[in-house]
Amino acid sequence: MIQVRALTKSIHTGTHRVEILKGIDLEIPRGQFAAVMGPSGSGKSTLLGLLAGLDSPTSGQVLLDGEDITQLSEDRMAVLRGQKIGFVFQSYHLIPTLTAEENVLLPMELAGRERGGRTRARELLDRVGLKDRFDHYPVQLSGGEQQRVALARAFALRPPILLADEPTGNLDSATGAVVLDLILTLHREENATMVLVTHEESLAACADRRIILRDGSVAAW
Repeated sequence: MIQVRALTKSIHTGTHRVEILKGIDLEIPRGQFAAVMGPSGSGKSTLLGLLAGLDSPTSGQVLLDGEDITQLSEDRMAVLRGQKIGFVFQSYHLIPTLTAEENVLLPMELAGRERGGRTRARELLDRVGLKDRFDHYPVQLSGGEQQRVALARAFALRPPILLADEPTGNLDSATGAVVLDLILTLHREENATMVLVTHEESLAACADRRIILRDGSVAAW
């Protein structure tokens, strides 16, 4: 379960303080698919980064299965992230010097789970339709193919939580539909809790519920 309590995030620009998130409270039960929506600047990506422990809040708590990640050291957070969280970025963030297979294999190697890793990597790439792209580098792949590699990598360690920031935002409608279908399939097969930031109604329509942010606050959920 993901629990967010009185979460705030502010930044200082010169002499001014800008409030990005203003006391967010919400709960996302295990196994639920939640779509986070709202206009640009409403705090969607900031919230996702806080859920992943990639940023620190100004105040408040983020609890993953009862553990407050805002109190963890960077080393402990890195370990927990490897155990519990898969993250899909809009811009893919693949390592250009690694093949598709090596990109998917990397989190398993970093977690010390090399045994069976190659089989798992190839199985995931096959499931996302890249059976013939194991040895291709990111520069040799289309945007849609790179996003599929990123999806496979996110599920490599079978994380109970998947976070995705505009996973179809850089894709054309046809490719975006394919990636959306893959996300839903992997969600169902891996039984992951999913939180996706999106502007797209077609993606949000597939979610169990929508969390609407407006001006840094939850307008509906």
